[in-house]
Amino acid sequence: MRSAPPWLALAVAALLVDLLLVLPNHPDAMRWPALAMVPLELPVLLLGMLALGQRASPLALLATVALTLATVLKLADLAAYTAFGRGFDPLADLHLVPAAAHLLRGSAGLAATLVVGGAALLVVVAAMALLYRALSLWARRGSRLPCGARALAGGVALVFAGLCAAEIRTALNGWQGWRPPGSAFTAWLAAENIRDFGRARAALAEFETAAAEDLWQGQEGLLVKLGGRDVVITFIESYGRAALDNPLYAARSRETLAAGEAALASAGLAVRSGWLIAPVQGGQSWLAHATLASGVEVSDQRRYRALLASARQSLFSLAATAGYRTMAVAPAIVMAWPEGPAMGFQEIRAAADLGYAGEPFNWVTMPDQYTLAAFDRELPSDQPLLAEIALISSHAPWTPVPEMVPWVAVGDGSVFDAEAIAGPTPREVWADRDRIRDHYGRSLDYALRTVLSWAALPRRKSPLILVLGDHQPVEFVAQAGGKDVPAHLIGPPEALALFDGWGWREGLQPDPEQPAWPMRAFRDRFLRATSALPGDLRADGS
Repeated sequence: MRSAPPWLALAVAALLVDLLLVLPNHPDAMRWPALAMVPLELPVLLLGMLALGQRASPLALLATVALTLATVLKLADLAAYTAFGRGFDPLADLHLVPAAAHLLRGSAGLAATLVVGGAALLVVVAAMALLYRALSLWARRGSRLPCGARALAGGVALVFAGLCAAEIRTALNGWQGWRPPGSAFTAWLAAENIRDFGRARAALAEFETAAAEDLWQGQEGLLVKLGGRDVVITFIESYGRAALDNPLYAARSRETLAAGEAALASAGLAVRSGWLIAPVQGGQSWLAHATLASGVEVSDQRRYRALLASARQSLFSLAATAGYRTMAVAPAIVMAWPEGPAMGFQEIRAAADLGYAGEPFNWVTMPDQYTLAAFDRELPSDQPLLAEIALISSHAPWTPVPEMVPWVAVGDGSVFDAEAIAGPTPREVWADRDRIRDHYGRSLDYALRTVLSWAALPRRKSPLILVLGDHQPVEFVAQAGGKDVPAHLIGPPEALALFDGWGWREGLQPDPEQPAWPMRAFRDRFLRATSALPGDLRADGS
C-alpha cells in the first residue's frame, strides 16, 4: 500500500495551524468568510520551522503552548460574548468556570457535567498533540533542505514577522498608516490580553482608592425620613428593557404591568418607574447587586473582590449603622457565601434556610412565589428591615415555567411539585432559539405577575419596595434595550413623595424617553431622598 505523499502531510499540518489561527473570538464572526482570512502568523510559524530544522523543537513546543492558550482564550471569548455580551477577562472571570459547571450540574446532572468537562479537557490535550506534531513535521522537512532554501525560508518568515508587528501596532494603537495585507488576528488578540492585564491592575488600584473615599461613613440622620418603614429591594432575574421594547415580549409584559398597577392602586399604593443602566448583561447578577448597593461600578469579578476588601460602605452596612436590620434572601445560593457579611448583610437566607420542601425547577431551586411567601414570615419585627431579595424563576434555562397558586396555598412549597417536573427539558428548549425566547418571555411574565401580586398583599404597615431587573438577558434573547433595566418604586403615597425630585413616571411603565441612570447612582440618590443631611450632602452630585 502506497504511503501518502510528503506534500499532502505538510498541507494537512498547515491546514490545522491555519484553522486555529483564523478561529474567531466573537459569535458574530462565526461565518464561512472567516476561513478566507489570511493569517500573517502562518508563514512565520511554518517557514520558521523549515528554517530551523532539527533545532526547531523548543520553538515548536513554545508555539504549541502559546497557540493552544490563544485558542482557549478565543473559545472563552466566544462563551463570554454569547452569555454576557463582552469578552472573557482571565483575571476576573476564572471563577465562572466552576460556576458554569455548577449550573450545568443543576440542569443536566453530575454525569453529563463530568462528560462535558472530560471532553473539553480531551479536546485541548488532543489539539496540543496534533499542533506540536504538525509543527514538528515542517521542522523535519526543513532538516532535509539545502542551507540556501532554509535561509530563504527564514528570510520570508522574518518579513511576515515584521508584518505581524505592524498589524499589532495598528490594532493596539489605532494607527492609521499603512495596513499590511492579511491579518495577525491571533497575535494581536494575545497582545491585547497582555495590554489589558496591565490596564486592569492599574484600574484595580484606582478603584480601591475610590472605594475607600466614602462621604456617607459616619453621617448622622441616615434613612430617618422613612420613619422606620421597612425597605425591600427585589431583583427580578434577567428583567431588562427588552421586556418592554422587543415585540416578542412587550405586549405580554405591558399587559401584566397594567394589571399589576391596577391591583396596587386598589391596595392604596403608589408607583413610580424609571430606568437604570446595569453594569453587566446576560449573567453575573451579583455584580449588579453590588453596584446598586455600593454606589460604584462593579462590572467584573476583579472589581467585586476589590469592593469587598475596601472600606466602601454599602447601602446595607450604612442602614445597619442607622438601626436597620439587614437581610439577604438568596434562593440561588446553595453553598457558603462569605461575601454576604462584607456587603453589609447581618442575616442571610440562602436556599437551605427558606424551608422549601418542593422539587427544584432544574437549576432554579424554588419558584419566586415561594421565596416571597417565605420572606413574609421574616417581616414581623420591632426593628425596621432593609432586605434584598434575588428572585430566580426567570433565570435560564427557563423551563419548566411555574404557575401561581393562591398565596394561602403556598405552604412548604410541595404544592409546586407537579409543575417542577412538567414541561420540556432544558435540552429540548435550548435546541431552538425561538423556543428559548418563548420560554424566557413566559418565565419573566411569571416573575412579574408574582412580585406585583405579592407587593399588593394587605399588610399592617406597607414597606417601601424597589422592584428592578438585575440585567438584560443574553443578547440573542434580548435583541433590544442595551443594558437598561426597568426600576419600580412601590409604596404608600407619603413614602413615594420623598422621591418627587427623581422625575420618574407614575405607574409601572417607565417613560421610554426618560434618560437612564447608571445603576451606581442609586445608592447616593436614595440616601439623599430618605435622610436628614447637611447641605453639602443634599446636593446630588451623582
